[in-house]
Amino acid sequence: MIEMTAAYPLLTPTAGSGPARRARSFPGEPRQVARARAFVAAALAGCPARETLLTCVSELAANAVVHTASGAGGSFTVEVIRPADGVALVAVTDEGGQDQPAIGASGLFAEGGRGLEIVAACSSRWGYRDAGAVGGRIVWAESTWPVAVRDSGAC
Repeated sequence: MIEMTAAYPLLTPTAGSGPARRARSFPGEPRQVARARAFVAAALAGCPARETLLTCVSELAANAVVHTASGAGGSFTVEVIRPADGVALVAVTDEGGQDQPAIGASGLFAEGGRGLEIVAACSSRWGYRDAGAVGGRIVWAESTWPVAVRDSGAC
């Protein structure tokens, strides 16, 4: 069984990695998943992890629409964070639901239940937490890639 890999990171964006944080809200409708993908695609233009995080945001946004109050006339918010060189993160804040996010055990021939399994397989780490005062929860996925080490001239 695969479980979430980490708590939601508390990130402080650094300079030099492009726009460090972007967020946009979407109505909780199935057709908005494609719009969320387009938003993330634009925010991560040139990012080595772009395709991986597009897969992740598709699954996370679809889960928000199908499995939470966001899909019952609500909305969800997608956030793209570039906290440092070699790291990018997508997060989806939904309006909450009865169940906690979990990797499904729906069987080989099931039509659904593999979204978070895909997120776990694609990302460096993923997780979720309560969204605090706004209600709902945040489900996120992070991707990392190697970057060149800059020589500062000192050891």
